Amino acid sequence: MTSPLNTSTAPSPAVRWTPRLWGTLLVLCAAMFLDALDVSMVGVALPSIGSELDLTTSTLQWVVSGYILGYGGLLLLGGRTADLLGRRQVFLVALGIFALASLHGGLVDSGPLLIASRFIKGLSAAFTAPAGLSIITTTFPEGPLRNRALSIYTTCAATGFSMGLVLSGLLTEASWRLTMLLPAPIAIVALIAGLKLLPRSEREKDHNGYDIPGAVLGTASMLLLVFTVVQAPETGWASARTLLSFLAAAVLLTVFVFVERRSAGPLIRLGVLRSGHQIRAQLGAMAFFGSYVGFQFLVTLYMQSLLGWSALHTALAFLPAGALVALSSTKVGSIVDRYGTQRLIAVGFALMVAGYALFLRVDLDPVYAVVILPSMLLIGAACALVFPSLNIQATNGVDDHEQGMVSGLLNTSVQVGGAIFLAVVTAVVTANAPEGSSPQAVLDSYRPGLIVVTGIAVAGLVITLTGLSSTRRPKRSVVVTKSTPREAERVPVRD
Repeated sequence: MTSPLNTSTAPSPAVRWTPRLWGTLLVLCAAMFLDALDVSMVGVALPSIGSELDLTTSTLQWVVSGYILGYGGLLLLGGRTADLLGRRQVFLVALGIFALASLHGGLVDSGPLLIASRFIKGLSAAFTAPAGLSIITTTFPEGPLRNRALSIYTTCAATGFSMGLVLSGLLTEASWRLTMLLPAPIAIVALIAGLKLLPRSEREKDHNGYDIPGAVLGTASMLLLVFTVVQAPETGWASARTLLSFLAAAVLLTVFVFVERRSAGPLIRLGVLRSGHQIRAQLGAMAFFGSYVGFQFLVTLYMQSLLGWSALHTALAFLPAGALVALSSTKVGSIVDRYGTQRLIAVGFALMVAGYALFLRVDLDPVYAVVILPSMLLIGAACALVFPSLNIQATNGVDDHEQGMVSGLLNTSVQVGGAIFLAVVTAVVTANAPEGSSPQAVLDSYRPGLIVVTGIAVAGLVITLTGLSSTRRPKRSVVVTKSTPREAERVPVRD
């Protein structure tokens, strides 16, 4: 498929992977690994944290929600800041703050201080994630080299998440503080290596000023939206507070769009979203992560609350999916080169739907190898295909000076999709909660949530299939007018 977006360079021939390129990629992978590691580790440690710091359930949820709020609320600002102030500088400063917040979180003695450290960590991740992705897309030329780099990079998220589940089960046995402290030394090592290895990037010079109103409105609307979604299951979806918060978020987003359409240097150039393949990438990211987060939440409850499995046992049950993603990391790029992103995303969503649907067979005495393992392997294969392909599809054909913006937008779709769909799944399960407490009744209350999870993945598949007809057309060259004052090029871009 040809993209209406331009690419800054023509597809490059094979380029040798130098030690410096590998070093750059490893530093960026470390940051991605830490983001996923931090999210998965804290969930298992929550009971111990609540017990030692004497936190109520409503307060304890903010140990998780505080990170989500900082991360999801500031990604748009983080992506554009990387473009304007320099990707290397933004990445390294944010990584340093992440390390300090990790140290602080492991040493605090009160709930509010722990929540504050989690919010700061989420905030710093909102800058490292889009900056790291845009460093890759501007360092590795579009084509096979970038596809391979992105497949390795995105694999680190699944690897970090899987390892976090296992490590948290081990570390929490000694102290929950170790789960908070572990990311700090990794971040410090990555920071030192990054100072030497990351390529220097110039600040964008011709950016027509700073979009302060857009930054304020975009950040405020995302913070309010994520906050409302996180709080809705507790306050009630139909409560006046929730409805007014959603209304306020909608108003802020409307004003934000109005401001961006008239800004000389917008936080988000809305013209990017005129591309069909870009829209499908953003919506696909929401469906992909939203369905998986809902699935992981329900399966964790099922394994620990109903089956009585330990945290470590539960983590090991999820491990095959993460291991499959890790083992396939260096292969996905070449598959994308051959078949294109759209086909791989469609196949991945089909595998994901099959995996979720198979899990509906679970009962109170499952045989893991027969009932649970097939779902984990199908979902692992789906993640290996979908997540790298979404990143490639969203960033292909985008000018270097807008890579941070698009990276921030993609990560925002991932986080907002996860927050919204997890809240929806939670609401469905709560609405079907049984009056009695028999294990079978509780399991039956989980099934509607699993059906919703499957439905979200089906929606992702349908969205992806709408783009497949375009990929069947023969490739053609299109004249593209660049948004920067360069000559137009004829560059075919494969979707």
